[in-house]
Amino acid sequence: MWGLFPLYWPLLQPAGALEILAHRMVWSLATIALALLALRRWGWIPGLLRQRRKLGLITVAAAVITVNWGLYIWSVNAGYVVESSLGYFINPLVTIAMGVLLLKERLRPAQWIAVGTGFAAVVVLAVGYGRPPWISLVLAFSFATYGLVKKTVNLGGLESLAAETAIQFLPALAYLLWLGSQGSAAFGSAGVGHMALLASAGLVTAVPLVCFGAAAIRVPLSTIGLLQYLAPVFQFLLGVLYFREAMPPERWAGFGLVWLALSILTWDALRTARRSRARAQALRRAAATGSPASGTAASGAGAAEGTASAQASRAGASAPEAPAAGAPAAGAPFS
Repeated sequence: MWGLFPLYWPLLQPAGALEILAHRMVWSLATIALALLALRRWGWIPGLLRQRRKLGLITVAAAVITVNWGLYIWSVNAGYVVESSLGYFINPLVTIAMGVLLLKERLRPAQWIAVGTGFAAVVVLAVGYGRPPWISLVLAFSFATYGLVKKTVNLGGLESLAAETAIQFLPALAYLLWLGSQGSAAFGSAGVGHMALLASAGLVTAVPLVCFGAAAIRVPLSTIGLLQYLAPVFQFLLGVLYFREAMPPERWAGFGLVWLALSILTWDALRTARRSRARAQALRRAAATGSPASGTAASGAGAAEGTASAQASRAGASAPEAPAAGAPAAGAPFS
């Protein structure tokens, strides 16, 4: 669904990007609030309101995803679908780089190669565009930052999106009311169909997230990680084949390097996950034979298996937003 967003945002014109963004915030909160009421999932709210640090982090997440959503809507409607897709292709590489710089994580050799290849791709694309691919970079860094903050907050997908859109709601509503008072609002002036399309921005935001959360429970994490590459792939194909955006040789070369970097990253993550699972199985067998280290082996098996799941889920990590509940490490919710 996320990969088809470039077909939806142009339908909301003549509304400008800021008006579309404001409607997305307002209607997203309305949609998610109804979903939480239907599911009777509101018990987390009082506890959240008592945690100032977590509220501060959610405010940061709301601000960052506002930048991401707004830039993505503008870029699609301004004819930069291909460049916006690049942002979600390079997001896993940016996430890894941020892990090294901010969290002091240590990379495996293959990850260093992937990050270096991604950097070379950005240089090639900058030459091809005649400027840095700033749309891609802002989308990637904002989504990676969003993922980092959401990982710290540790709320479920619907709950965290509800909290974020609640923070966005009043500024967005105030902007829409101001537009209406100036006679500049597209809402209500372009027909009932256009009003319905703007109001459906809430469903467009919430439904893919709910589907992602449901799939995360039923589908192996490694498969989910790989499937999340489909969103930027569809965006790229729409940009090239449907919107007929130019792709000179330099851009093909740059995208080729990005895809090479992601292939290396995916191969390394899957290989590491297989090794971790094999180690967990070996430790279990050792525990089953009643060896002296059986207690240590059993606990080690659980730890190794947890590492395997984490590595597999990162195999296709591509955004803000991959924990099963819809948290951001792997790619939900795309812009």
